Amino acid sequence: MSKDLLVEQDGHVAVLTLNKTQKHNAFDENLIASLQDAVDEACNNTDIRVIMLRANGRHFSAGADLGWMKKMASYSEKENIADAKKLAKLLSTLHHAKKPTLALVQGAAYGGGAGLVAACDIAIAADTAHFCFSEVKLGLIPAVISPYVVRAVGARAANWLFMSAERIDAKTALQRGLIHHAVPEEELPCHGHQYARVLASLAPEAVMETKQLVSEVESKAIDGKLETLTARWIAKRRASSEAQKGMHAFLKKETPVWD
Repeated sequence: MSKDLLVEQDGHVAVLTLNKTQKHNAFDENLIASLQDAVDEACNNTDIRVIMLRANGRHFSAGADLGWMKKMASYSEKENIADAKKLAKLLSTLHHAKKPTLALVQGAAYGGGAGLVAACDIAIAADTAHFCFSEVKLGLIPAVISPYVVRAVGARAANWLFMSAERIDAKTALQRGLIHHAVPEEELPCHGHQYARVLASLAPEAVMETKQLVSEVESKAIDGKLETLTARWIAKRRASSEAQKGMHAFLKKETPVWD
């Protein structure tokens, strides 16, 4: 694994830490490849229940590395497509991971860095953090990250943020749904790790199935077919050994432990 990405396991939590602090965690093809490998490994590790993405240094991520951008400027269209697909795959892997993904954000999250935040299920930021989709300042567009940002904030807000390249603070990001919690900067590491541990302490199969449930129902019409689908889903879950254990503990006023 690259020195620009640190990977460790904290109980049932995979902690992936951007460590390219000399360049404010700006990413290039090497960091993207390291992140892809780390996320894939965490997804396939049965001992991992939560994937947490965080960063060392003052900033979460400044977006694309300038050196990488210079190389891309000389690429052919075919080479650019192949290169862009690597980031697209990483974002998709984060978004579609069966396990919950959690981003901890401090300082700046710009461009693709903010896209990483949007691709995660849950985002917690320092109250001093700020976000910007600055691509149009360079004559670019936030194409690869757009599906995740639009899903997070909605189309109209995405139009505003993408076209204006306006920098927004944590309060505005919270209001718009780009992040879900804003905490004092000095409390971010402790709060984030504790949040991840709480997620990991919940019924793991139920957590993963809940993520799948949201993905299934979000685009469906609320009609008889969906009623039947959700009824079958909860019936199957009630009969599962995990649910039986959880309900039995609840009735006995005990807290279940998910080994």
